[in-house]
Amino acid sequence: MALSPLDIHNKEFNVRMRGYDQDQVNDFLSQIIKDYSALLKSNEEMQKQLADAQEKVKYFNDLKDALNQSIIVAQEAADKVKTNAEQEADLIQQQAEKNAQDLLTSSTEKANRIVGDASEKAKKITVETEDLKRQTRVFRQRLQVMLESQLEVVKSPEWKELLSSSDAAPDVLDPANMQTDLDKQPVQPVESEQTAVADDQSGYTEIIFPQEDDEAAPAASSDDTEE
Repeated sequence: MALSPLDIHNKEFNVRMRGYDQDQVNDFLSQIIKDYSALLKSNEEMQKQLADAQEKVKYFNDLKDALNQSIIVAQEAADKVKTNAEQEADLIQQQAEKNAQDLLTSSTEKANRIVGDASEKAKKITVETEDLKRQTRVFRQRLQVMLESQLEVVKSPEWKELLSSSDAAPDVLDPANMQTDLDKQPVQPVESEQTAVADDQSGYTEIIFPQEDDEAAPAASSDDTEE
């Protein structure tokens, strides 16, 4: 057990002959007591500082553990947020790709329908055009037959006999010698593309109708060839 300053102060020594000087011994013991007291006080302060330091170390160790735990929790939360964000980004990308594909498919189908409708309309117009051409050719043939028949009637001997002058009639009354104002006017040729081809032997006259426009010319020529 360590000595206290009080133990040193109360210590008594036996007196002997030719022993130490008591005053010097007491003075030295007093100095020892003073120094020992100071040393004990310093030791107590150091013990207290050590205890405070140990408490601080324990506090910082606990704080370090809490921070480490917080860092771990934050890292786990960050990893979870990152994973969720990546999954959400993948879902958004997949949805966007699906929407784009659906839009492309819808647009393609719509375009195909439009093209199909246009093709059907074009086919219908072509059929109607060909039908109109056929009806026009039939009308032309009928008109040509009618005109040819009327021309044959006009060129018949009955008309010639009806229009011929009588030998007993005076020359003044001869229609051939009579000229009207209309007969005195110069004859202007008809500026058109129609021509008449007459066969002197058979008396057949072919009437060629003018073309409606430049684009219809090849089609009309082919129709004439077919006829």
